[in-house]
Amino acid sequence: MSSQSVRDDFRKMWDLLALSPWRVAVAIGWGVLALGSGLGLAALAAWLIARAWQMPPVLDLSVAVVSVRALGISRGLCRYLERLATHDVALRSMTTARTSVYRTLAGSDVWLRRARTASEDAEPASAARLRRGDLLVRVGSDIDDLGAVVVRALVPIAVAIVLAFAAIGLLATISVAAAVILAAALGVSGILAPWLSARAAREAETAVRADRAEFTAQALTVLDHAAELRVAGRLDAALTAAKNAGERAVAAEDKAASHTASAAAATPLAIGASVLGALLIGIVIYGSNGGAPGAMTPMALTILVLLPLSAFEAVAPLPAAAQAITTARAALRRLSAAEAADPRGAAGLPRELPELPAGRRIAVVGPSGAGKTTLLMSWAGLFDTPRPDTTFFAEDAHLFGTSVLENLRVARGDITEAEAEQALRAVGLGDWLDSLADGLHTELVGGAAAVSGGQRRRILLARALLAPARVLLLDEPTEHLEAEAGADLLRALLEPVGGLVDPDRTVVVVTHQLPAEHRADAVAHVDASGQVTVEYPARNGAVSAAREIPLPTW
Repeated sequence: MSSQSVRDDFRKMWDLLALSPWRVAVAIGWGVLALGSGLGLAALAAWLIARAWQMPPVLDLSVAVVSVRALGISRGLCRYLERLATHDVALRSMTTARTSVYRTLAGSDVWLRRARTASEDAEPASAARLRRGDLLVRVGSDIDDLGAVVVRALVPIAVAIVLAFAAIGLLATISVAAAVILAAALGVSGILAPWLSARAAREAETAVRADRAEFTAQALTVLDHAAELRVAGRLDAALTAAKNAGERAVAAEDKAASHTASAAAATPLAIGASVLGALLIGIVIYGSNGGAPGAMTPMALTILVLLPLSAFEAVAPLPAAAQAITTARAALRRLSAAEAADPRGAAGLPRELPELPAGRRIAVVGPSGAGKTTLLMSWAGLFDTPRPDTTFFAEDAHLFGTSVLENLRVARGDITEAEAEQALRAVGLGDWLDSLADGLHTELVGGAAAVSGGQRRRILLARALLAPARVLLLDEPTEHLEAEAGADLLRALLEPVGGLVDPDRTVVVVTHQLPAEHRADAVAHVDASGQVTVEYPARNGAVSAAREIPLPTW
């Protein structure tokens, strides 16, 4: 690991987190005052103990006693203020980083699901092939790891450097030899131990993170598609893959912990060597003339022995800081890979996307995994520039833990209670709405967990109908509904006049089963190979000549 590479990574972290120099300086300042109070407290307490042994007049000790109390109070107070300042910087920077990553991902195709080739399976997941679990790791724990650099690395390292020089300088006024020993011991604890710790972390980072990301991805696959996996007979295999990935991650973490333990042993050994060296030097210098003019005083001897114990408090967090830096650098590389995804073509040109078929009522049918959702998202312009007056409603859209009315207002903030009630009754939720004690103001505690799968789909459909967009792209709006009820709802959506959607609006519906006697103007068939064939049924049931258009490829 070259120093230039570390500096470059720190510069990238600083830019991504948008750290405020003066806020970081304030946090470091409070940290220096906190540990500086501890260092001063140790030195002054040592002097007070030795001076009290000489039984001087009480007034000679009064200033020292008050100073000890003041340093004890200021240490705790400054530590509290340092924690406030440090976490303020970290939380602000993490919010900024998440905003930046979300904006980048929103304009990219990194979340596009597509099959991986055999050659791709042998490579690390690039941004263009990320699964939802991979993205969850990046926008979750990876940004947390970057924010932790402020709390666990940046501020502690700066504070340790200042306090180490202060302790060495203070000890040098008593004994240069003892100061040299302290400097060497601090070097072992503050440089060698962190280096060993970072090396152990690097060795385990790839295995731990890869397996942890694989576990997250597999677990999300099981949680999101348990029913489909069970029907396909692949649920047990998915559960086994998730379990194996979790076990591998735990094993890698245990191995890393054993390496870290050996690195952590360096600090206690350095403390012992420093204290023992200072004690031996103090005994030699103090000699038989202790307390005589020109010789070492009892107070100086006590400070010489006890000060190193407090000096190591500043460098003790550095091994953990080295681990935090190693983890953050790995997280930075993953985030950089995610942000590198270009929503435009490989040559920097917009991809050619299939045009929306003619007609006001359009159905998209095909087997699972064929690319129906991809086609719908391409029509919405989500892989390039979002198309105006067009809204895509995903099948897994979120229900928030708030009232029914506020969940509908996600589509349009000025929805009235009358409009909300009309939309819910139109999609078949009238009886459910009447059963609610508070009606539209009933809180959906837990969001989607408060309703059944069918009720959730109908609420999302009502939200879509209330949206102001002229073109509605609906992904599986009748999933989890009974067959007959779902068919009726689809017919109502595709009815050009008198249906659920106003005649002057365009609605595109993705479905597995298109009901008989539907009134769709166009039907797009997506086959297993990703080929799209568009048919235009006439009102008398005849079918016009088919037209083939390709799915967008990445």
